[in-house]
Amino acid sequence: MPNIGPLELIVVLIIALIVLGPKRLPEVGRSVGRGMREFKGAIAGERDEQDDPEKTAPDEERERLSEEWAKLAQERERLAREREKLGGPPG
Repeated sequence: MPNIGPLELIVVLIIALIVLGPKRLPEVGRSVGRGMREFKGAIAGERDEQDDPEKTAPDEERERLSEEWAKLAQERERLAREREKLGGPPG
């Protein structure tokens, strides 16, 4: 099996940059890295999905937004009660 040296690696990266463009190259790099990590974990018999910050971040964001939504709903109810006390129009 031939060894890949620095010159060959640079040529491959330049070709990838030309073919994919500067906007898609980081996305493809992340996908390839994630795929390699999953493949390595599957071979080793490990599951590191909980350790992946990209997978836990959306869950944390969803939880934060859910809490914010609940606070806003409570505030809306409080304002509706205040409006009723003041005799304002129903909302």
